Amino acid sequence: MPYVTASTDKTQIHYVEQGEGRPVVLVHGWPLSHRMWEAQIAALVDAGYRVIAYNRRGFGDSGKPGGGYDYDVFAADLDDLVTALDLHDLALVGFSMGGGEVARYIGRYGTGRLARAALLGAVPPFLLQTDDNPHGAPREMFEGMVAGLKADRIGFLDQFFPNFYNSDAGYPGHGADLIAFSKWIAWAASPLATQACVMAFGTTDFRADLARFDVPTLIAHGDADRIVPIEGSALLSHALIPGSRLEVLEGAPHGFAATHAGALNALLIDFLRD
Repeated sequence: MPYVTASTDKTQIHYVEQGEGRPVVLVHGWPLSHRMWEAQIAALVDAGYRVIAYNRRGFGDSGKPGGGYDYDVFAADLDDLVTALDLHDLALVGFSMGGGEVARYIGRYGTGRLARAALLGAVPPFLLQTDDNPHGAPREMFEGMVAGLKADRIGFLDQFFPNFYNSDAGYPGHGADLIAFSKWIAWAASPLATQACVMAFGTTDFRADLARFDVPTLIAHGDADRIVPIEGSALLSHALIPGSRLEVLEGAPHGFAATHAGALNALLIDFLRD
């Protein structure tokens, strides 16, 4: 399996690569892995793109170190991948927590190698409630998530994924199997990484990073998202990134890469070809 060695601590970052053409790098959400992108990888390869999907440290087949679970390190891992593969004119696409990697990468490393960026159901600009961010959630909510994971990670995930996909809405072709697949992916992650990433995505302020976006940017979000509500995320990011393109998927849950895969794939391909 292909790996890139992280410059910060030598952690092995696993990635998969398919197709030929302009590169598209996919950054997965929490608590999943590159496997969440199955439908997008197939569609983008068929559309003529070189697709690289990697696993965040602690998840999938990447190394599971005892530390380094913060966005400066995550962005450094992404930069190591982009540099090792010598990617240029690339599209950087992040879902949920992965949108934070996209933002922090641009904030730290700029857009010299980038042609486009996409934030899908993403956590920027800032999920934590503060005096200057009233739309955020209180710190106690994220601390409660960590406590739940420490007490019973498997049980926490069992309760988490139905709201990830709004499974009670009864989307045709999705439901128990999709949730089972997602839990299987999440079970394989490092328990430490699963816990630490909650505080990373829940308390990191990306507003300064968004100010550095100067490439065409797609922001897509479901208006029925129960995990990262659109009012405190996509709508604010759209206001902070001049010229960004906002696409609201009506009735879509957080996990719309699976439940609304056809709509998302068409949207991505249209955006990449603009």
